[in-house]
Amino acid sequence: MVKSSKYKMAGGNGLFFPILGFASIVAFMYLSFGDLFSVNYKNEISLSFVGRNGSNFVVDDKLFYINGWNSYWFMDHAVHDHTRPRIRAMLQAAAKMGLTVCRTWAFNDGDYNALQISPGQFDERVFKALDFVIAEAREVGIRLLLSLVNNLDAYGGKTRYVKWAWSEGVGLSSSNDSFFYDPSIRIYFKNYVKTILTRKNTITGLQYRDDPTIFGWELINEPRCITDPSGDTLQDWIEEMSTFIKKIDNKHLLTVGLEGFYGPKSPKRKTVNPEFWAADMGVDFIRNSAHSAIDFASVHIYPDQWFKNKSLDGKLKFVADWMHSHIEDGERELKKPVMFTEFGLSDLNKGFDPAQRDEFYKIVFDVIYESAKKKGAGGGSFAWQFLVEGMEEFNDDFGIVPWKRASTYSIITRHTCRLAKIHGGVTPITGNLKNICNGRW
Repeated sequence: MVKSSKYKMAGGNGLFFPILGFASIVAFMYLSFGDLFSVNYKNEISLSFVGRNGSNFVVDDKLFYINGWNSYWFMDHAVHDHTRPRIRAMLQAAAKMGLTVCRTWAFNDGDYNALQISPGQFDERVFKALDFVIAEAREVGIRLLLSLVNNLDAYGGKTRYVKWAWSEGVGLSSSNDSFFYDPSIRIYFKNYVKTILTRKNTITGLQYRDDPTIFGWELINEPRCITDPSGDTLQDWIEEMSTFIKKIDNKHLLTVGLEGFYGPKSPKRKTVNPEFWAADMGVDFIRNSAHSAIDFASVHIYPDQWFKNKSLDGKLKFVADWMHSHIEDGERELKKPVMFTEFGLSDLNKGFDPAQRDEFYKIVFDVIYESAKKKGAGGGSFAWQFLVEGMEEFNDDFGIVPWKRASTYSIITRHTCRLAKIHGGVTPITGNLKNICNGRW
């Protein structure tokens, strides 16, 4: 189910923010991190590429389990001077919590602050904003999972590509699912992907495909192709695009960007899928993730969006069962890591209490921790979404400022500490994190 309030974005008035909100973020950044307005990359942390060994992520021969988060808004906010400090503020705060990977958008197709203005035409000002995001992440030692296009309409999405083809008189259909099968649109997307992968960062001097700051690429956020519930159309697109990407960039990991639904031929469609409709979205978790060019599987978790009549307890039980099923698939069927790249609980639910979100987070983290203890395929999780102060108009009903609620902050950092303890941990327990982790094992 499409989450209607999940992707807010700036319109024509996106440049104007409440004075109080902006003052608050400046004060927060100054008090917490010092002067964030000058760019100085003398102390950037050395990073290695993340690899895969069977159903595990590895970095420098160590197992890597991820405590990550989503801040989709990074590139958009890096465009303008007055919002750019938010990127460093979020990254610095995340580093203090021991978070290791951020998932964010590497696309904006034809909308406000568009990176791709029209097919093959790019705004260098916005490209430099993406350069900045990558350089900032590199500076603090956080990696980025970069998504290449949206299935939804926010920031252009597949609908924008279809409109471009239609307006140029080469489109086969006005259906937005023609994104997956129209030859002209496939060429548009391949040209876009090649431009992204071979982009030379104006700050670091590295092509994106050569930069270990990038954890990996995500083909598309939450793909669905409801006009072909068999799944053949989407599967053909995944195979063609993933093979194309690997020919250009074989250093980075690649995933599809799935929500995790089982398709019409899967025996799990009736026992694990949230409801009957999920098998008719033109996707299949196992089939879509199995191609050799796909390095890890991706799953989302939105129980309050997927169910109409379940109790909170029923939804939370579903979360654990949903995660265990996909981790089992990673270990037994796919032989690949499984990442839960979005999980969120809406604050618009009737009777919502922040303690409910804390409980939800704990369930997700406990499943990942148990997997990590067994060297299992549950490779990590990414909360949707984290922001800094002063971003109320960019929030949705899932987003949080994680340090504003002490219990939530404690749950997140405790998960970092537990993951860091096992298998030697890629995240070093030093400095402020060492103080946080004392006594939390």
